[in-house]
Amino acid sequence: MSIQLLLFDLDGTLVDTIRDITNALNYALNSIGIKKLTIDETKQFVGEGLTKLIEKVLGEGKKEFREAVTNTFLQFYTDHLIDYSPVYPHVKTTLERLVKYKKAVISNKREYLSTEILDKLKLLRYFDLVVGSDTTIEKKPSAVPILYVLQKLKARPEEAVMVGDSNFDIEAGRKAGVTTVAVTYGYRERQYLLAADHMIDQFNELPAILDIISSKFI
Repeated sequence: MSIQLLLFDLDGTLVDTIRDITNALNYALNSIGIKKLTIDETKQFVGEGLTKLIEKVLGEGKKEFREAVTNTFLQFYTDHLIDYSPVYPHVKTTLERLVKYKKAVISNKREYLSTEILDKLKLLRYFDLVVGSDTTIEKKPSAVPILYVLQKLKARPEEAVMVGDSNFDIEAGRKAGVTTVAVTYGYRERQYLLAADHMIDQFNELPAILDIISSKFI
């Protein structure tokens, strides 16, 4: 038995989307008179999907605006997906090296947005499957999206590795029984990633980690 399947988070792992998310969020918040958020402030809220993001930003005091802010965010964000969203260093060249593995993206961003970002940035061709927050009945940190991909791509948990930048990715991976790899360059500080089985500071360190994981099967 060996590693057959690689599962990747999108935002903060493959693509640095935080500025475009912040811009869309501020555009939506401006429509109801709320002050702009900084990129660092937005980082503290992201990771659990758009619904949770809007809930956290608005709080209970302005919950009646959630639907309007969500709709305005989506309208703006759909038109500005990759204005300021670069692919992280070494991602494309490393994915080229990982051709022997099946690969999927599991994002808490909606599926159509995830797919469009990957397509626009010429990353979509590297993946066999894209799962978004609305693909399955639950999203990360639930194990459900990972179990869904395992079933679709016919892999066992022990044959899969989850790669992500947040505690939600690590928690989902551990619940599903897959090996977890945290990237430290994303939106969560290292202290939130300590539960991961492995940690990397650059994406091109992944092949060496996969070799280490695979060596356990020998």
